[in-house]
Amino acid sequence: MENNITQISREDLEDLREAFNKIDIDNSGYVSDFELQELFREASFSLPGYRVRQIIETFIAGDTNKDEKISFEEFVSIYQELKSKEFSETFRKTIARRDGIRSFGGTSGISSEGTQHSYSDEEKVAFVNWINKALAKDQDCGHLLPMNPANDSLFTSVRDGILLCKMINLSQPDTIDERVINTKKRTTFTMTENLVLALNSASAIGCMVVNIDAHDLMAGKPHLVLGLLWQIIKTGLFADIEISRNEALISLLAEGEELDHLLSISPEELLLRWVNYHLRNAGTQTISNFSEDIKDSQAYFYLLDQISPKGDGDDEMSVDIDMNGLNEPDLEVRAELMLRQAARLDCRQFVTPHDVTSGISKLNLAFVANLFNMHPALQRSQTNGIDTAQIEGETKEEKTFRNWMNSLGVSPHVNHLYRDLCDALVIFQLYEKVNVPVNWKKVNRPPYPVLGSNMKKLENCNYAVGLGRNEAQFSLVGIGGENLNEGSPMHTLALVWQLMRRYTVQVLSNLGDGQKVGDQIILSWVNATLTKGRKDTQINSFKDKLISTSLPVIDLIDTIAPNAVKQEMVKRGERGELSDAEKLNNAKYAISVARKIGARVYALPEDLVEVKPKMVLTVFACLMGRGLKKAEC
Repeated sequence: MENNITQISREDLEDLREAFNKIDIDNSGYVSDFELQELFREASFSLPGYRVRQIIETFIAGDTNKDEKISFEEFVSIYQELKSKEFSETFRKTIARRDGIRSFGGTSGISSEGTQHSYSDEEKVAFVNWINKALAKDQDCGHLLPMNPANDSLFTSVRDGILLCKMINLSQPDTIDERVINTKKRTTFTMTENLVLALNSASAIGCMVVNIDAHDLMAGKPHLVLGLLWQIIKTGLFADIEISRNEALISLLAEGEELDHLLSISPEELLLRWVNYHLRNAGTQTISNFSEDIKDSQAYFYLLDQISPKGDGDDEMSVDIDMNGLNEPDLEVRAELMLRQAARLDCRQFVTPHDVTSGISKLNLAFVANLFNMHPALQRSQTNGIDTAQIEGETKEEKTFRNWMNSLGVSPHVNHLYRDLCDALVIFQLYEKVNVPVNWKKVNRPPYPVLGSNMKKLENCNYAVGLGRNEAQFSLVGIGGENLNEGSPMHTLALVWQLMRRYTVQVLSNLGDGQKVGDQIILSWVNATLTKGRKDTQINSFKDKLISTSLPVIDLIDTIAPNAVKQEMVKRGERGELSDAEKLNNAKYAISVARKIGARVYALPEDLVEVKPKMVLTVFACLMGRGLKKAEC
């Protein structure tokens, strides 16, 4: 391998190291085929599918020591093989530096000495402008805004945690109880508390925060700040691009297509369909990506013309899009003319003319998502004869499980809990998170063959159930691989809950490994700790009705982290009686304070109010971990 490396120029080697770091999204020092597919899913905007499969196959074949992982040295060797093939130049373009990419050196506890990281000026400018507009009227951010997109003020503005907390609530309202944010005295301690609150809350809404801590954010490490902000912003942009929340999306159903298939596709794919729906109505050429196909702004001009208000509503002003920009030969000038039309719809966000002509897919995706949210221009009456009452939205429990999985960095991203687990690939990754070994040689991985693809997925599901029953010692009575493969909610939730429980309690390793920490051990610790703190809110079980007031949780926090709870914020009621509104108020406060003191709580306030025993258990287990000086759970 040494000889292979010396045959590559220093400049090329640096480019390859940068590429490897981009692919190695979990900073493990190795690349798996999951991470490769994540990269090439992005690259598929400009690469045909068959070429993506060719490259992935080449990488997998290059795993010389068959350890299911690819080191940097193996990566370099594979690259040299790719370089000699006809598609090598396209591959090189996928990972090469673009204009506007800045590099900086840095070290941390999780990265190698002297590791080079890079960040995009275009992303920084886009995020700064978006945040400036979104939080312009927020008084708590007055000392931070407006930020200057021309300098690095973004990276210093996140250090007190306030901006991140506000952006999380903008993307997913009420995730953080803003009474818990330290907005007044900004000391190192209070700023760290805010950052911990932000990170644990970001995790709870499905952002991957593995290998990011409060110190990284306080230091303003650009690649980590931009990576986290993109996840938060994207979560907000995609929140309503889902059929159960926007039934008008049914009008995107193709002729002869089953509704179940439309329900299964990702928000990115739905956005592409939405654009093409309007482009077909305009009688113009459709697009297949948000990079190459939008560089000439033609699709955008026609899209804007289709979605612009026509003055049909009582209070709706008509906006006529000026299409003359299509005649402009200079593409950058044409993009500017297009964006001026977008500004008339109050949608000039995320992209500059250069971002359009450069085909920066991430920023163009954000631009289109914002257009959809502001002006979907879909008729709710056009439901293609489908009874919309049959479309069930995601339950709070399902959303919590999905967010938990995504926060751990599973690949592919889980958009739909049951449909995205039907090949068990995500389940295998979750097994590894709870220290259940997976023999990846037994796992079938995509791309699956056209014929027999479901059989390959079913084989995976059978193996997943076998692992759960035999290795993890889960209770899986009456559950077979076919239940996972078919997306049976009851059976899938039974397995997923046991995985989440194991993950939550494994932090209590000093009491024994995950499966040996029973409910009674956690319950006894909770009551003993409450007694030690001279609290009178002991509970009989995780179904105790007193939990609906959140007072046992709040008192437990007050005992293990003195001064974290502001008692004036807590409603105790007369004779312990609280209204439903007071219970929810307490629950919101309890969950946010728990996250602020370092407990990675995924449960929702409603889980406490409604006393959902499974989620209640996870809250107390996380607080037990925190009480035992182990802040991560």
